[in-house]
Amino acid sequence: MIPLRDTVPTKNHPVVNNTIIGVNVLIFLYQLTQGIGLDKFIYIYGLVPARYSIPQISVYFTPFQQAFSFLSFMFLHGGFWHLLGNMWSLYIFGDNVEDRLGHLRYLLFYIICGLASGLSHMLLNLNSNVPTIGASGAIAGVMGAYFILHPRAKILTLIPIFFIPYFIEIPAAFFLGIWFVLQFLNAAASQGQGSGVAWWAHIGGFVFGIIFLKLLLALPSASLPAKLGRATERKKTPRLQVIRPVGSGPEPQHLYGTIAISPHEAVTGTRKLINIPWGFHKRLFKVAVPAGIQEGHKLRLKGLGKQAATGQRGDLFLKVLIRA
Repeated sequence: MIPLRDTVPTKNHPVVNNTIIGVNVLIFLYQLTQGIGLDKFIYIYGLVPARYSIPQISVYFTPFQQAFSFLSFMFLHGGFWHLLGNMWSLYIFGDNVEDRLGHLRYLLFYIICGLASGLSHMLLNLNSNVPTIGASGAIAGVMGAYFILHPRAKILTLIPIFFIPYFIEIPAAFFLGIWFVLQFLNAAASQGQGSGVAWWAHIGGFVFGIIFLKLLLALPSASLPAKLGRATERKKTPRLQVIRPVGSGPEPQHLYGTIAISPHEAVTGTRKLINIPWGFHKRLFKVAVPAGIQEGHKLRLKGLGKQAATGQRGDLFLKVLIRA
């Protein structure tokens, strides 16, 4: 299952979340320049539990290196697919958590989730001499927060069946709940580190993400200055939208749904991708919204309705909602 996006819109651009993604990418590119020194680089800046529990190893590292690795390990990755998987998950779930916490609280939340995930892994693997790297522990904290904030949200998921893409909406509580259970099963099967994946970092990150969310929500929101804060407000609705059309009226072959655009998009025009979960041979369709459109206007998509008894297919009508 490959999550594509969630169905919860955000009011502001996730500037912190996007910055974290950018920093991870830049550091990964720097890793690629290390050449034959990459293993040494990862051992110094990754999280190695034995460096803290075995004095014969810890003497080779400065106090700064010992402390800094608790932060640096969460920005290193073992390869392109490791980076891509982590950053994609952060892209999907992080924007909504940042939208709820505010920019600065979210930055603090992300860092302490990463620290907590690293401590969880270290305490359960005290003598491990294998470096642990990756943002997955901090991202697990983001997923834990999302689990609490948006349990009724839907995750649009791609399931390839015999090379045929199939799109389905999965409730967020179910999607994240299954993910969390799988971390436990994998941790038990691999005894924490046997597979080379820090499963307990994922588990600890998810649990502490829930705890830290509760604590930070009790603090006053600290965001960017007013002008910069207004600059982060979104001027567009999500490009990909899920439509659940219904049939009504004297012509049951026609279907009716809604599409949301922003005031800015109503003036300038826009293009959207819509996903129709059931009853269609195809799943994704492009929709062009003309400039100057008004609230309540209906867009007509020919041939996307139900098939009538005569064999002729009806149309899909999308009512335009302008959402501030």
